[in-house]
Amino acid sequence: MTASASSVPREAWNRFWDRVGDFFRDFATSSPSRFAILVFVSLILIFTALLSLPIAAAAGERTRFADALFTAVSTICVTGLTTVDMAAHWSVFGKVVIFVGVNIGGMGALTLASMLGLIVSKKLGLRAKLIAAGDTNPLRSHGGPVSESQAVRLGEVGQLLRTVALSTIIIEAAVAVLLYLPIVRAGYGWMDALWIAPEYAAMAFTNTGFTLNDRGLEAFQYDYFFMTVLMAGVFLGSIGFPVIYALSKQLTAPGRWPLHAKLTLVTTVILFVLGAAAFLALEYENPGTFGTRDAWDTTFQAFFLSAMTRSGGFSVIDIGELNGSSLVVGSMLMFVGGGSASTGGGIKVTTLAVLALAVWSEAKGRSSVEAFGRRIPSDVQRVAVAVLAWGATIVALATIVIAQITKAPIAEVLFDVISGFATVGLSTGLTAELPDSALYVLALTIFMGRVGTVTLAAAVAATSRSQLYALPVERPIVG
Repeated sequence: MTASASSVPREAWNRFWDRVGDFFRDFATSSPSRFAILVFVSLILIFTALLSLPIAAAAGERTRFADALFTAVSTICVTGLTTVDMAAHWSVFGKVVIFVGVNIGGMGALTLASMLGLIVSKKLGLRAKLIAAGDTNPLRSHGGPVSESQAVRLGEVGQLLRTVALSTIIIEAAVAVLLYLPIVRAGYGWMDALWIAPEYAAMAFTNTGFTLNDRGLEAFQYDYFFMTVLMAGVFLGSIGFPVIYALSKQLTAPGRWPLHAKLTLVTTVILFVLGAAAFLALEYENPGTFGTRDAWDTTFQAFFLSAMTRSGGFSVIDIGELNGSSLVVGSMLMFVGGGSASTGGGIKVTTLAVLALAVWSEAKGRSSVEAFGRRIPSDVQRVAVAVLAWGATIVALATIVIAQITKAPIAEVLFDVISGFATVGLSTGLTAELPDSALYVLALTIFMGRVGTVTLAAAVAATSRSQLYALPVERPIVG
């Protein structure tokens, strides 16, 4: 009688967990975008709890909730904005938590979930492929059919996940090895360099930009080898895993690269060069930034700043000392950000490329948008417009709210807001001085920027029903 009675609650408990598991599996498959948001929120809450522990702080005391939450958001969303001194405030345990967090956030929540499923089950089912594809192909976050000519085909998702894992490990390890000796030359001990090198490698590849060592990047600002390796790590992280996957398959045959890879690489290089030229022209006489440096160092630092404003977040100059014109240029570069399905943020370089090509085609009177011998379909153009509109709206609203709360100069507020939205991490110094209410607004902006405007829009519209009829056409006057 007792055994029978005890088995009933156990069976009910098992049925309960089976239903919970079925719910989450159906939820993940039917709406990868909402699942992405759920995973990111869960990770942020977990890391907020870890960073709130007394053991996470160097002083052995609990970190304020606002600071712990903001650091967790900045870590999981690989942003790099801070409200505390990252080198002095956190203990070894806290720095390890941050190191793990940026690698998790850099890979992407859905990609990580799919990789864990692959490890556990030894195979990748259709559900897991659909979930992972939501991270690598932004259009898959919408309902309806999706063309298999996108950046990553559904059948290649398993290979892509392996590329994500291997490229993260190999690139970070290679960057760490290259940075080790320069760190030792800068005066750090051999054992200390064993931690500092992987830390910088992770912060570069994930495009986070945290500096967890004392003296920060200032200790290496004249070590051009160190700075170049750092830029290379940022570049590889910002081009995106689909591009790394394409290059790993056909590195020596650029003619066979997919259109996504070509647009990403070409646009990235163009922005890198134009950004450096703009900073060089605008800042070469500014004594607070480049004005006291020689010609070679000024040129190098202009390229470094151009790379970091795209997504990296490292800086050897005081961003608050930049001229207003340079802040505008930096804001524009940050707003564009890195490549799709990369560790970078922003509206993405392919979005800018598609919009620029659409404008060019319209100016030339062409009926279709073309690039590299391929035609870009109208649905991709619509998504690009939607991403731009959502991104601009989020930035505008956050800027208005934070400016109203702080009464700070609008240029500084706009720069830090875009830096947060694009998960860059550069700051004029405003973020560290924000009151808690403004910090929560900026944290929400960071979250929305990392999760992605397409994912957010798809999550909101996931329950919308298909319209089975078409209304009459009428053309409003535009322009």
